[in-house]
Amino acid sequence: MPRVIELEDASPCNLGECLAALDASGFDPLDEGSLLHAAGWLRRLGNDREFLADILVAELKQRHRQDDGRNTYGPQVVMLSPLGRDYFLRANIWPSSDESLFRTSGGGPFVYELPHDHNFDFLTLGYFGPGYWSDYYEYDYEAVSGAVGEPAGLRFVERARLEPGKLLHYRAHRDVHSQLPPDALSVSLNVMHSGGAQGWLDQYKFDIAKNTIAGVLGPGASEVFMRIAGGLGGEEALDLAETFARFHPSERMRLTAFEARAGVVEAPARDEMWRRAEGCGSRLVALEAKQRRTALATAS
Repeated sequence: MPRVIELEDASPCNLGECLAALDASGFDPLDEGSLLHAAGWLRRLGNDREFLADILVAELKQRHRQDDGRNTYGPQVVMLSPLGRDYFLRANIWPSSDESLFRTSGGGPFVYELPHDHNFDFLTLGYFGPGYWSDYYEYDYEAVSGAVGEPAGLRFVERARLEPGKLLHYRAHRDVHSQLPPDALSVSLNVMHSGGAQGWLDQYKFDIAKNTIAGVLGPGASEVFMRIAGGLGGEEALDLAETFARFHPSERMRLTAFEARAGVVEAPARDEMWRRAEGCGSRLVALEAKQRRTALATAS
């Protein structure tokens, strides 16, 4: 489960001081000193019991006069720092099942009961309310290829709550959790690591009952572009898809390129394409290609 960080510090800081400290040193979760530095400042910010309410009140007061789109506010997330650094700071709002927002939209928008890992490290602190519950698991990211239906090797750890003042380090590609609604409205504060490589690292959702990978969360923009370009069917796009399918360093992009090519050919040629994909040297592509050929054979 996520690492519990025990930091006893009752001194508060305001948001500006926290951001200045993080800007000065950055946030590298692979460096213990940097990790604890960020955790210490998140702890101090959490000790300020008024800063978030002040932000929300100020936003409510000026919303009818100014809405230029620069503030990233939503029903769940309040951004507390600009993007474009090696970290960003945010507040997350977690409704209970009794809240009207939950009754209206269900748990999906809040990622409740969706077992998943993360392709980035982050720190989280219980700030307000009793805190959301999670069923925690761990798994070996290096042991899986990421194919849908592949055994995930999840190991259940415990069910626990992000209680007020509890500070956790969620570790990329290791900690898996299925979040459950809190007993009452709650808020957490997060320091999220942000890096350029994250767009090429998979984040999975899991089928707990089957202990398998159920899919990929948040495909990158390049994958979406490839699907659209391939679907439009231009010769240059299809040539690029062929090149990516054979040589791209990302296995996920190679699979996407095969999918783009397969989507514009007839069934017999599609089977031949997936047969070729099985031998392309990628375990992920081979597993997915075998499933596609089985589906084609069943449908014919």
